[in-house]
Amino acid sequence: MRVALFVTCLADALFPQVGRATVALLERLGHEVVFPAGQTCCGQMHVNTGYQRDALPLIRRHVASFQGYDAVVAPSGSCVGCVRHQHEMVARRFDRDRLADQAAAVAARTYELSEFLVDVLRVTDVGAYFPHRVTYHPTCHSLRMLRVGDKPLRLLRNVRGIDLTELPEADECCGFGGTFSVKNPDTSTAMLADKMRNVLATGAEVVSAGDSSCLMHIGGGLSRLRAGARTLHLAEILATTEDGAR
Repeated sequence: MRVALFVTCLADALFPQVGRATVALLERLGHEVVFPAGQTCCGQMHVNTGYQRDALPLIRRHVASFQGYDAVVAPSGSCVGCVRHQHEMVARRFDRDRLADQAAAVAARTYELSEFLVDVLRVTDVGAYFPHRVTYHPTCHSLRMLRVGDKPLRLLRNVRGIDLTELPEADECCGFGGTFSVKNPDTSTAMLADKMRNVLATGAEVVSAGDSSCLMHIGGGLSRLRAGARTLHLAEILATTEDGAR
């Protein structure tokens, strides 16, 4: 299968190791991974803050970059949620029906990493090895918009050596929410405090998630507490084998 990596701007700018881990994992499973060089921001920030018309050039560029691939995979529930639930809607709102049809076709082949592995490749054991105590935070977009359910946990349960512990109140938001954390810092900080308390209650060495944005928020809080726990994207855990154990 010829798979296109939709790396997302956050991973490209701040967490390139997540993109590399996604490629390593998919190639280990026997798939050719292509990185379309023309890709850029999907436009989620514009749409979510009311600048929908300004998102049109980004949607057009996204469609042009990802047409023609068997599948498009991103290590981000948030950005996949934008592609699947906003691109076509925004294009139709501004009478761009041809673009909307193209966006719908790309969206139908676009997957968050865990759902691609479980639903498309039909695999839950990817041959990973990670001998650490881990807890998993299900991010809001993956949980509520994409409805990936327990797919990330099914993948983690098959990682050899892992000690996977349940996160209390796991479905509660971490408080990031993109511009929400900027516009409502006090509320965001209070939500983060609740999330960190639950993470620390597990005694986990690592808190994982499918979105680097949420991990950035949680990781920043944990580092300020010097709590000892660290964050690691789901792709990084799944890409780790016994030969390259962290």
